Amino acid sequence: MTEKRSSVHGEWSSGLIFILAATGSAVGLGNLWRFPYLVGENGGSAFIILYLACILLVGLPIMIAEVTIGRKGRRSPINSLRLVARDEGISQKWSLIGWMGVIAGFLILSFYSVVGGWSLFYTFEALKGGFSGISSDAASSLFEGLVASPGSVLVWHTVFMVILFGIVAAGVKRGLQRAVTLLMPLLFLLLVGLVLYGMTTEGFGEAMTFLATPDFSVIDASVFLKALGQAFFTLSLGMGAIMVYGAYLPQENSIPVSTGWIVGMDTLTALLAGLAIFPIVFTVGMEPGEGPGLVFVTLPIVFGEIPLGLLLGIVFFVLLSVAAITSGMSLLEPSVAYLTESTGGSRVKSAAIIAFLIWLLGAACGLSLNIWSGVTLLPEKSIFDSVEYVSSNILLPLGGLFMAFFVGWMMRTHTVASELDTHHHHNLFLLWLYVTRFVAPAAVLFIFLNATGLLAFFTG
Repeated sequence: MTEKRSSVHGEWSSGLIFILAATGSAVGLGNLWRFPYLVGENGGSAFIILYLACILLVGLPIMIAEVTIGRKGRRSPINSLRLVARDEGISQKWSLIGWMGVIAGFLILSFYSVVGGWSLFYTFEALKGGFSGISSDAASSLFEGLVASPGSVLVWHTVFMVILFGIVAAGVKRGLQRAVTLLMPLLFLLLVGLVLYGMTTEGFGEAMTFLATPDFSVIDASVFLKALGQAFFTLSLGMGAIMVYGAYLPQENSIPVSTGWIVGMDTLTALLAGLAIFPIVFTVGMEPGEGPGLVFVTLPIVFGEIPLGLLLGIVFFVLLSVAAITSGMSLLEPSVAYLTESTGGSRVKSAAIIAFLIWLLGAACGLSLNIWSGVTLLPEKSIFDSVEYVSSNILLPLGGLFMAFFVGWMMRTHTVASELDTHHHHNLFLLWLYVTRFVAPAAVLFIFLNATGLLAFFTG
């Protein structure tokens, strides 16, 4: 049996902090922005039921696998995979999975930071009272004007990255832990406050009917793939974030119990987001399936019309910004951890180098929405769309697929069982192992083939 390692970056002071941190990684714009409009477009609670099934069959098993690798290796994703592979007597080239995750997180943060900057901009607009009596045309012009302005995009992208740099550079306990201890309770407090307000609106009953009455007639293969993709991506799987956070998890804390709490809290946040947004949307007579513009175009109009709307607008966009920050810092951490381990230099210097490189790529992504709109990397895709496509559609699903394969097939069963401490739950462990070996990889492969267009190619 290999000797238990200690993290060179420090550890969370408790399992609760790990749960808050990993939940913060999982809870991001995907929960508060993407999930509500997907529910609205795809049959209400029918989509939710499908999504929950995908979370249990794909999200939870792969998250357990990622945390297992992280805590066993106690390093950045790249070095954790290298060390665990060495312990298991297999090729250390399996560290390439870690490289995929770190690169994916790097790429995702570059364009995520641009969108995170938008949430900061809208928070500033809400504080100025900019949504007061705003018309549909004015709301569209506000967003289009933001995206079309190189200066505005770069300024807010820069502000967002500086915030992340400050948190990550301070270290695990003084930076990440302090941030999640403050921000995650704030996030849930703001979200619950919005839900309580939603319960007082005229549209609450209609929203509950919409969310409680599944429309299975709209469920087809494309909706299934949306639910599967949302379940996978909302939990920050395949990008090294959950793995590196797992590297800081104290040994005495149960991985299955901790990941169960994370998945539960992430799912609860997504459902609460629906309960917060749909009553407000129904109250003013708008359609729930407004699409991606629901947050940045539709909701400012709503906040300008309803009682206490200006205050609610501030609360909502602060909430959105907090969610973006907690996710963003988890995307920055894997690269910073690896550079710190590789160079032996200070964490501040490593964070500064990585943050600057991500800022550069993010600046290119932001400018591709305006003055560089004609520049393409992939055929017919802007820089922003190319980076998003490669990271989300290729690196993430492949990373999740290989992580599940590594833990399910390459690591010795007794090693995994020991790390998960399954002595009193052997049957549950066997069920998880079966799902990790067969069900989850098949589902993720399905996501990958569909996202890259290969599924349509093979099926004709």
